[in-house]
Amino acid sequence: MSDGVASPVIGVLALQGGVAEHLGALDRSGAIAKPVRRPEELADLHGIVLPGGESTTTSRLLHSFELFEPLRQRLADGLPAYGSCAGMVLLAGEVLGGAEAGITPLGALDMTVRRNAFGRQVDSFEADLDFTGVDGPVHAVFIRAPWVERIGPQVRVLAEVTPRGSGDEAAAGRIVAVQQGRVLATSFHPELVHGDERVHRQFVQTVRAG
Repeated sequence: MSDGVASPVIGVLALQGGVAEHLGALDRSGAIAKPVRRPEELADLHGIVLPGGESTTTSRLLHSFELFEPLRQRLADGLPAYGSCAGMVLLAGEVLGGAEAGITPLGALDMTVRRNAFGRQVDSFEADLDFTGVDGPVHAVFIRAPWVERIGPQVRVLAEVTPRGSGDEAAAGRIVAVQQGRVLATSFHPELVHGDERVHRQFVQTVRAG
């Protein structure tokens, strides 16, 4: 894709999770958004979003729909990607406890994540975060969210939790947004904050610049 493409085609992995919300946010951010359920639908994409949901289920469905290897190869070839919550888990290089949970990570980000690190569904919370590249605080919705335990030298931290945001000292300073090249990931769900597409717009701009 060249810099001249004004409306990049960005797919949303449509196996489970907040597919409709991501499609809408991408559309409002200037992309041509389309659901992806079959391997052949990866061919014409300029980027892809992996939504939240249940990481174990999504990992299994990727194999069931014969999408895992084609998607892994496209990511290895440089396809820009953005993953939220479970999508972050799947894009990681290592998932703590992932093998026991039946998760096969795609390895697009040199990092280790801990799934469900912030607790169970009842421990979900919201926080305002400073997010590199975005003007003003980003309101983040965390639902059974992962956090990043380790990053490699090429991974850039975009946001961390503060004590004010979580109310939990154990979570303070945890990494919840990263970027490596043209791959982004967040622990939280920006697609659930309607009317604020800044994170999606940042990803669309990353795709355009590819």
